[in-house]
Amino acid sequence: MTVTGKRVLITGGGTGVGADLARAFAGAGAEVVICGRRKAPLEAMAERTGARALTADVTDEASVQAMFAAAGPCDIVIANAGAADSAPLGRTTLEQWNAMLAVNLTGPFLTFREGLAQMPGWGRLIAVASTAGLRGYAYVAPYAAAKHGVVGLVRSLALEVARRPVTVNALCPGFLDTEMTARSLATIMGKTGKSRDQALAALTATNPQGRLIQPAEVSAAALWLCGPGSEGVNGQAIAISGGEA
Repeated sequence: MTVTGKRVLITGGGTGVGADLARAFAGAGAEVVICGRRKAPLEAMAERTGARALTADVTDEASVQAMFAAAGPCDIVIANAGAADSAPLGRTTLEQWNAMLAVNLTGPFLTFREGLAQMPGWGRLIAVASTAGLRGYAYVAPYAAAKHGVVGLVRSLALEVARRPVTVNALCPGFLDTEMTARSLATIMGKTGKSRDQALAALTATNPQGRLIQPAEVSAAALWLCGPGSEGVNGQAIAISGGEA
């Protein structure tokens, strides 16, 4: 079995890991649908990959339902949309907490629920989570809590679908070489006065390989989960982190 002719829906598909996933699945012969809130990057990526672009807000139930109605039945659903924010817990507002849970946990819940409901038979549900779903990090408690929730969602749903030709898994990369990490670097530099090299060293120090993870590494893992020989991989949180414990 290959992904040729399969329809894959990718949330947050206009930039970062989502954009790389779109390129990888389109290159492998899949019909790709990319979704997100910002129309311009979606349309730019659609033009480069031949994907179909749909605007949607994964935190809104009606919007997610409309997204799947427009996309049509999808064989592969990748809940990739996410956002990060940082602050000491004592200075974290309820609004920040709710925003992190909405996009990083409610989004995958709605995406998986609606995606599974219209899945025609064989299927793959994949969440792009984070090593923050496997361990704690200082100053990102709401983000880490949401990503831990995603791992719990994956493990629970995997048991519900285990007798079907459907698997549910999470990919948990460390710090990625993406726009989101670039914003994190800018925040560190602004708050600490560190240079970019010093800020980057602080982030890559968590990876025993001493580097940022490339989006293509996440895409390769997602393609593997959709290929032959991965049928028994279900309910897993797969770290892509250079050996970070």
